[in-house]
Amino acid sequence: MGIPVLRLSLVIILVLLLVAGALTNLLPSIKEDKILTLRREMKPQGKPPLDSFTLIMQTYNRTDLLLRLLNHYQAVPQLHKVIVVWNNVGEKGPDELWNSLGPHPIPVIFKPQTTNRMRNRLQVFPELETKAVLMVDDDTLISAQDLVFAFSVWQQFPDQIVGFVPRKHVSTSSGIYNYGGFELQAPGLVNGDQYSMVLIGASFFNSKYLELFQRQPAALHALIDETQNCDDIAMNFIITKHTGKTSGVFVKPVNMVSLEKETNGYSGMWHRAEHFLQRSYCLNKLVNIYDGMPLKYSNIMISQFGFPYANHKSKM
Repeated sequence: MGIPVLRLSLVIILVLLLVAGALTNLLPSIKEDKILTLRREMKPQGKPPLDSFTLIMQTYNRTDLLLRLLNHYQAVPQLHKVIVVWNNVGEKGPDELWNSLGPHPIPVIFKPQTTNRMRNRLQVFPELETKAVLMVDDDTLISAQDLVFAFSVWQQFPDQIVGFVPRKHVSTSSGIYNYGGFELQAPGLVNGDQYSMVLIGASFFNSKYLELFQRQPAALHALIDETQNCDDIAMNFIITKHTGKTSGVFVKPVNMVSLEKETNGYSGMWHRAEHFLQRSYCLNKLVNIYDGMPLKYSNIMISQFGFPYANHKSKM
């Protein structure tokens, strides 16, 4: 009798141990439980500020083209957010229409303005979370390839404007400054391949310059409001004075086009007969505001196909 009872006791004990082991395996370990808790408590993190950028686009009377451009830029890698500066005062923005075309991977925020001013796009927007700003005019389409490359260049030059449209200033014998492109020549000098400005309407720059712009003399803001122009020239002045460097770095685009002819809406300011005269006027007014000409020449052009290089026709 003793041996069968002993065997039965051993079997019962073995069964209990097996059941206890199975139940234990069903429970998470203390370590696993902590990991699960941490995962539940962690909130999804956005892209790091240095590895992404925010697109700021100001628009006026170009809704159809705006929607087309917004759709194009949704596919750009490293784009964190889009801020649309809606300058159609008193007119409801296309938020509902845009959202009805979704879903969209990149959030788009429409910012209605109370006044149609050129410098509205240079506000310090509370929604701006990245250090890098990509500013693009509302009639300009830049390929994703160009933007990815230019952003990588900006990461090497974060204190300067990195963009696709260079311009220059030249001084006449009477000390008056003129504004133009590469074709503009200073009397007696060979500097056709040099530039001294990079326009912000197709460029990357540091978001800290938005706040710096707000702190500039009232005369500067008044000049921009008077002309509805020249905020981009002013930004080149501000950045050069702040850094002591050339204001920008020119990146040669591979695929950048103007879509202005494809819309029946507002025509850009550059169509006005007085546009270049007004830009020259701004240059000279800015020289008075800042007590001198701070802009510096550069002939550095960075290309996706063999960069960097300086145009060999002129000296730095």
